[in-house]
Amino acid sequence: MAALSSLRTGLWAVVALVVVAAASLYVYTATTPSAQAAGLGHGDYQLQTVTGQPFTRDSFNGHPSILFFGFTHCPEVCPTSLAEIASWYETLGDEAKDLNAYFVTVDPERDTAAVLADYVAWTGKVTGVTGEPSEIEKAIKAWAVYAAKVPLGGQDYTMDHTASVFLLDKNGEFMGTIAYREDNATALGKLRNLLAKS
Repeated sequence: MAALSSLRTGLWAVVALVVVAAASLYVYTATTPSAQAAGLGHGDYQLQTVTGQPFTRDSFNGHPSILFFGFTHCPEVCPTSLAEIASWYETLGDEAKDLNAYFVTVDPERDTAAVLADYVAWTGKVTGVTGEPSEIEKAIKAWAVYAAKVPLGGQDYTMDHTASVFLLDKNGEFMGTIAYREDNATALGKLRNLLAKS
């Protein structure tokens, strides 16, 4: 009987060690960018903000940033994401004074600087970014973003695209994402963590 009890104790100890190891691995992988993720955003794309300022990889240096890829004809994801970004700024207040936000179009054919400027203006925080289609494509590839034109009939079309918000530290390095419609408290926690590290 004593031997059986010792065996059970030993097995439970092994189970506990496996659980602790799994939890540690999860925490490490959830908080440590992979080598592939660490290279996100690096590339030679030459875009412009809606005010005509150059926008490159170096534009992220000096401030923590949030980055979203979308388009102005988007029926739901993009306006919802912009509203969430605006609400994060409102909630964070002075905590977010050094946080930059960028909306890069995946539809440069329709999203001219003027159109994009009007689209993001109401947020008071988000800078619109556009450019030549070939340069937009470079940025899309650099950030491993999915973007595809979907015909709707005739000349009309919509765009399928990645809906996550990218988080970047003050060196422009990828620090994680906020998923579309992610719990607000979780999203704010990620932003506060980003700001604390910057």
